[in-house]
Amino acid sequence: MSSTLISQPATAPARRADTLNVFITGASSGIGMALAQHYAGLGATLGLVARRAEPLLAFRDHYAGACETYAVDVRDADALAQAATDFISKHGVPDIVIGNAGVSRGTLTAIKEDSTAFAAVMAINVQGLVHTFQPFISAMQQRGQGQLVGIASVAGIRGLPGAGAYSASKAAAIAYLESLRIEMLPHGIAVTTIAPGYIRTPMTDINTYPMPFLMDVDVAASKFAQAIAARKRFVVIPWQMGWVARLLRVLPCWLWDGLMRRAPHKARIDVE
Repeated sequence: MSSTLISQPATAPARRADTLNVFITGASSGIGMALAQHYAGLGATLGLVARRAEPLLAFRDHYAGACETYAVDVRDADALAQAATDFISKHGVPDIVIGNAGVSRGTLTAIKEDSTAFAAVMAINVQGLVHTFQPFISAMQQRGQGQLVGIASVAGIRGLPGAGAYSASKAAAIAYLESLRIEMLPHGIAVTTIAPGYIRTPMTDINTYPMPFLMDVDVAASKFAQAIAARKRFVVIPWQMGWVARLLRVLPCWLWDGLMRRAPHKARIDVE
């Protein structure tokens, strides 16, 4: 990862927002739904993916523009590839593909039963990104442009106690997206990594501890879209959390260990 948390945008031809094709995973609630609503407001053509079909269908019924919905689990590479093929056949290659699907839960390595949760979190948060992007890359390369966006987290910068699976998955996502960004440079494809702090969503509603700089999801979606439009390489949102992230990266281990020794743990819940 570069030494700065907000980097310079890559150059690309401008395109009117109302002609954009945008493909989003994890679109049934939270950040994904807020992003869908944001791009719908711009008149974009949407491809929306989530495990739950009902919220996607309800969104499509209320959206006047073109919108394709796919009830798909991002762990299912074949189903995602079929969704990508269908979307491309109907609307062409997406301008923006946003890998947003993700899960979070408290995990403890000492508890044997949590091994299943570790596997699920890693499969959804990391492998799910691969499954999301892979079906579109060849077509984007042929076109010579496109943008892949991965939603990571500030939690991927330092390991949080009680959230080993989530922190590890987001650290892996950040590293993966950086590798992908460099791989895509010769092909004119931008890769944007967004590392949110605390965003008010169903994922954070279960947290019982203070969440500094908590941001409403619609405000977050607008700021995410601004970073995407600017083709940022790596950005932390909100900006206050960006400064916290800078500090986290340079704290010595002994100090981090002391600060986190009595930190509250995320609730342990089932992950399907």
